[in-house]
Amino acid sequence: MGAGSGCQSDTSPLIENENYGLGGSTPSCGVPTQPPKPRGPMDKFATSEARQSTLNSKWKQDERKEVCRKIGRFIFARALPFNTVNDPYWAIAVEGIANYGPGFKPPSMHELRTWVLKDEVDDINRMMEEHKKAWKEHGCSIMSDGWTDGKNRVLINFLVNSPAGTWFLKSVDASDTIKNADLMFNYLDGVIDEIGEANVVQVITDNASNYVAAGSRLMEKRKKLYWTPCAAHCIDLMLEDIAKLAVYEQTLKYAREVVKFIYGHTWVLALMRFFTKNNELLRPAVTRFATAYLTLQSLYKQKQNLIAMFSSDKWCSSSWAWKVEGIKVRAIVLFDPKFWSNVAFCIKTTMPLVVVLREVDSEERPAMGYIYELMDSAKEKIAFNCANNAKKYTPIWNKIDARWTPQLHRPLHAAGYYLNPQLRYRDNFSNVDEVKQGLHECMDRMLSYEERLTADIQLDYYDQAKGDFGTRVAVDSRMMRSPANWWMRFGGKMPELTKFAIRVLSLTCSASGCERNWSTFESIHTKKRNRLEHKRLNALVYVKYNTKLRERSIKRRQNIDPILVDEIDSDDEWIAEKEDPVLPIGGSWLEDEELFDVDAIRTVPITPYERSEDTRSTITNTIDIGSSSTAKKRKVNQISTSRNDGGRGKSRGKAPRKIDEKAITKVFLKVLDNYINGANICGCVLYGTAEIFIPWLLRMAKELDAILDRGEATPAVSCIGENGSVSFLEEIISPIYKTLEAEAATNVNGKTSHSAWRNYDDFNEYF
Repeated sequence: MGAGSGCQSDTSPLIENENYGLGGSTPSCGVPTQPPKPRGPMDKFATSEARQSTLNSKWKQDERKEVCRKIGRFIFARALPFNTVNDPYWAIAVEGIANYGPGFKPPSMHELRTWVLKDEVDDINRMMEEHKKAWKEHGCSIMSDGWTDGKNRVLINFLVNSPAGTWFLKSVDASDTIKNADLMFNYLDGVIDEIGEANVVQVITDNASNYVAAGSRLMEKRKKLYWTPCAAHCIDLMLEDIAKLAVYEQTLKYAREVVKFIYGHTWVLALMRFFTKNNELLRPAVTRFATAYLTLQSLYKQKQNLIAMFSSDKWCSSSWAWKVEGIKVRAIVLFDPKFWSNVAFCIKTTMPLVVVLREVDSEERPAMGYIYELMDSAKEKIAFNCANNAKKYTPIWNKIDARWTPQLHRPLHAAGYYLNPQLRYRDNFSNVDEVKQGLHECMDRMLSYEERLTADIQLDYYDQAKGDFGTRVAVDSRMMRSPANWWMRFGGKMPELTKFAIRVLSLTCSASGCERNWSTFESIHTKKRNRLEHKRLNALVYVKYNTKLRERSIKRRQNIDPILVDEIDSDDEWIAEKEDPVLPIGGSWLEDEELFDVDAIRTVPITPYERSEDTRSTITNTIDIGSSSTAKKRKVNQISTSRNDGGRGKSRGKAPRKIDEKAITKVFLKVLDNYINGANICGCVLYGTAEIFIPWLLRMAKELDAILDRGEATPAVSCIGENGSVSFLEEIISPIYKTLEAEAATNVNGKTSHSAWRNYDDFNEYF
């Protein structure tokens, strides 16, 4: 079949009734009328080409280069993102074209929007049947989240989660309605009917007021299910609240300056990757504040490498070493006495919450049986990391409790904690009234009275580990099986309690699946795409979203860290600068080699992580935030011994006195501030005579930097007079005032109009 042709007699019914596999028959059209010649067993030993060539041959390299340029031309012309080629389906498509051989004709637009799309929908529908079985057997969670795009269109997603994975059900365009509690209630109520009320255990949304009100109304109408807030969203809000505390706010600000500077300049970025052996500072994650704290952790791991980098000869001899932003960042890394200790403190007091976020966002196991214990353990770990100093950890606890108690905590969390055999039989199990009350509330709500009465009696066997619950195999496999699987294996004789336990322990705590794929809609809901019929648009979203969810589920079941993503967004606040709305004037910017050199935005390998007890608590033992002077001391003199001081700082008969390190830091920061202000004044006020003073400022700054690095009280050459006296006034200030005096005389001692002569009085006031 040609590229622009199609089987009209077969596809016309599809155009009239565009169900796309949501109901209807499969078209018989869509296969090439002349299939390629089948390959035989000997084809792999022979080739039809006139001569055999290898990939390393010059001809093959040139041919590949030309093909790559054609692919690139298509991607650039359609403004597709560069990471399009990272999609696994891209590689499969290219391989399929190559295997077909010469003569392949690509599908036409007509084919893509008819039989090709329908076949994909049919495949997705076959996958859905497995999910429906899991909804009926284990129960499910309905997840919903709304989104407003750049054109102020309101789209609401509805997904279903179960042990089989997350399934995209549908998307609703609510642009012409008010997104209030009544609207959300009607939408969610309709989805429950669509799934089947008997299959739905909970509805998860974020904490927006309209969702909270809609959730309350749902629980009033539907007596068997719960509304719960998204745990990942609540934990991210906790991290955001903590970030507003002074020490976190200042530390994150400085850390962003360091990272943004490094990732914003090609030469600096290449130097950083050289010193860190290609390890990245940025660790992009699923939420904004998880990214922030994971990047802090990565920054701290590279502390020694960054210190070595900013102390190296390569850095000191570069032009960046004398630019204002380079000086600022170097001062943060090398001379700020609190920066690294504050980074360590921020990591140790937030990583326990990041670990909880990692657990609730994982698809390796449902988190409902763990979240209650995880939150308690996180608070205890934070206190431990603060050496149980209430003054340090109490503000953090307050931020956590402000979100956990009124917003996040629900009876289902307590019931999951009680029914989890990995936790229930521990010696430190917290059998408090809050936990028992949560369990009983769930049993009262989710079970009929007869089931409730029977399950309550069966609960005694579970509490006392009697019957099948107490066998040696059951005891030994508590930590080896997932909680739901443990109940399925050993609870067969107590069906009422077992069914209830499995439905609770199979639940997710997070609706992050809704928020993870908004780019799906960004790429489909465009001006041109909106001209498509509504059913075709739904089919396109249905295929793309569920394909992405399936990929994500497979990836995250392989011990891959669930909260990390493999690529840095180009608009991430850790690397993004303010963007000009138009192209620069002139074409010189196209000659900048940095455009085509080092990538700031690139794929970051997502490493596996261990789900052991230690890592579940948090990895903090490698970070020392002790108060001892040894731990805090910077060995500046060790990292500067390789520098050539050019004869500066010579000894005058005895060893130079050592400068107190605190004094070094204070002097450096003060002089840095004065230098920046002075350079600005010289550049803005002195006009033609700026060249007289700027070299002095640069030379003085460089000399002072070397003196402070050595930590020795030696005079700067710039301040040594002709008679050998050390006089800053004689060598620096006096020449400036002489220049001012000469200028004033030229201008009749300032009697001419103020705007008619240069404003040396401003510079005078500065000194």
